[in-house]
Amino acid sequence: MTYIGMNDHKEKGPEGCIFCDKSSDIHDKENLIIHRGETAFVLLNLYPYNNGHLMVAPYLHTSSLSDLSDEALLEIVKLTRKAQETLAKAYHPHGYNIGMNLGAVAGAGIADHLHQHIVPRWNGDANFMPVIGETKVLPESLEQSYEKILNAWNSEE
Repeated sequence: MTYIGMNDHKEKGPEGCIFCDKSSDIHDKENLIIHRGETAFVLLNLYPYNNGHLMVAPYLHTSSLSDLSDEALLEIVKLTRKAQETLAKAYHPHGYNIGMNLGAVAGAGIADHLHQHIVPRWNGDANFMPVIGETKVLPESLEQSYEKILNAWNSEE
């Protein structure tokens, strides 16, 4: 809820949009950007559900799939596939949650700029901590996740 509350003011337009801000900045490591494509980019979620939680976002500031070109839609799907393959190399998860929350009522924390989530999952990865302690337990820092995923993304295997 802290994260959602921080972003309530950002649903009015591109000014202050985290995806627009990050994609227009050249400091990829600081912005957790793993890859830049032609129409979309891949980045780590700053508030991950699990280690390795990636997102694919178009450069175009929109909340509607209808606004995206066929090229952008195809690139988002291809980058999602590459993200899943990369997470398999880096983390060996047992499964994935992949999808979009379109609109605040659907759970989008940033409703004005659509983005695809790729969340690696493991047997037993959900526990009592988020419910009882309002705390997420992540065994790896974002910096460690960034380096591990970036290396796996760029590997040829």
